[in-house]
Amino acid sequence: MKVILNKDLAPLGEEGDVKDVAKGYARNFLFPRGIALPYTDRTVKLFEARKEEIETRKKEKRKDAAGVKERLESLELTITMPAGANGKLYGAVTSQTVADELTKQGFQIERKRVELAGNVFKSVGKYKASIKLYENAFAEITVTVQGQAVKTETKASASSKPRRRRGEDEAKAEAPAETAEPETVSENA
Repeated sequence: MKVILNKDLAPLGEEGDVKDVAKGYARNFLFPRGIALPYTDRTVKLFEARKEEIETRKKEKRKDAAGVKERLESLELTITMPAGANGKLYGAVTSQTVADELTKQGFQIERKRVELAGNVFKSVGKYKASIKLYENAFAEITVTVQGQAVKTETKASASSKPRRRRGEDEAKAEAPAETAEPETVSENA
C-alpha cells in the first residue's frame, strides 16, 4: 500500500516521502498516529502545495547537522571504566555508554545513532566511533577508554592469621580437658 509520510519516522523516511508499506502497518500504526496519509490524488496535491515548506525544513536540518558534526569531530570523549591490571575492562563500553557521555557534554544523540567498531570496546585504548546525524551525514569522534584501578582484597591481609589444620584444631580442643589439674587427694581423708 502506498502512503505519503506526514511526519519524519526514523526507520521509514521523512516528511513528504512516498513509501510502500504493508496494509496492516498503515492501517494500525501509521494512519491512527497521523504519521502517514494514503497515497491519493488529493493527498499528492496537498503535499505538492507544501513542498517548499518541507524542503526549507530539510535544509534547516542539514545545516544543523553540519554544525553538530563540526562540534562533535572537535570533541574527544574520555570514558573511565573499572579495569584489570592487564588493561581489560570489567564490562564494556557500548553505544549506550557513549550516548550517555555525549549527553553529559550537551549533545542529544540517541543510542541507535552511535556506531562502534566491533559493537563494543572491551579494553583500554583509543577508538573511533561514528555518529549518524541526518541523511548521509556522519560524524567521527575519538573515544579514549581509561582504566580505573579496582580495589581488591590482598592476600597479605587475609593471611595475617596463621592457618590451622583441621587435625590441630581438634587436638587443641581436646587438650585442655586432658591437661586439667588432677584433683588432689589428701592423705588425711
